[in-house]
Amino acid sequence: MSSAGGEITRKAITDASVRIANHVRHTPVVTLGSDPGELPHDLTLKLEFLQPTGSFKVRGAFNLLLSTDVPVQGVIAASGGNFGLAIAYAAHALGIPAHVFVPDSSPPAKVDRLHRLGAEVSIEPGYYREALAASEHHVARSGGLFAHAYDHAAVVAGQGTCGRELEEQWPDVDTILVAVGGGGLIGGIAAWYRDGVRIVAVETEGTPTLFRAREMGRPVDVEVSGVAASALGAGRIGSIAWQATQQWVEDAVLVSDDAVRAAQRQLWEQARLLVEPAAATTLAALVTGAYVPEPGERVCLLLSGANVDPRSIAAPQIT
Repeated sequence: MSSAGGEITRKAITDASVRIANHVRHTPVVTLGSDPGELPHDLTLKLEFLQPTGSFKVRGAFNLLLSTDVPVQGVIAASGGNFGLAIAYAAHALGIPAHVFVPDSSPPAKVDRLHRLGAEVSIEPGYYREALAASEHHVARSGGLFAHAYDHAAVVAGQGTCGRELEEQWPDVDTILVAVGGGGLIGGIAAWYRDGVRIVAVETEGTPTLFRAREMGRPVDVEVSGVAASALGAGRIGSIAWQATQQWVEDAVLVSDDAVRAAQRQLWEQARLLVEPAAATTLAALVTGAYVPEPGERVCLLLSGANVDPRSIAAPQIT
């Protein structure tokens, strides 16, 4: 029940950008100064976590709801948290009822905010896969609009507006590192840039949907676990993202949970940026050498979300 459609065109992304312009933020790109021994020098970041719901996913949520005739039953979605927040926020802004299914592995902070946004919330045991199955069953019973978190053409086109915006802000970028779960963000960014820049997918060892698909030559189910599972734990790469990444994504790399936690701490301690584990994967890839830029290569790290309990980013004890 993905409504995947076909290839996402640049026109679809441009149309989405116009459609959602009054509902999302134009997030900044910042370059940090050199800090030898800490963060990589001349680190450039796209601060997409500054969107109203704390992640890029509000782009796709608004594009879906603004380009679709929503039935009176409202919209139904499954999410590890961030897409649910995006759908709940967009639905609230547009006066649409929303019902969000989340796994019990979702951080309480995300679930609490879903309630505050007025969404009906159902909590299912397990991870995203279990929440998705429950949401699909509810759609069949209720007749509401199904909003797939990452494998719906309107959603992916909406996420692609992040790439369009980045190109306007930094036309000379060489490489973009993007965290991947189900692939909505990287699918949209790849569909926008196509062969214009190098795009590198970053996943954790516990959420390797694209990495395993590339190994096997086709999308496969993976068991998800670890620190980033609530955001990246789709369990299988989306069909739209698979098509786009096969054509326009150069590489997919993995990082460990320990590297992600360390990257979260670095971003906070050195730049006062508080991000969730999924967002920190891109820095982890640079710090660990999972991705090694060429000398002079202009690299942008996309920081995708910041829905995290600040207490979870504990610095090591200094003695």
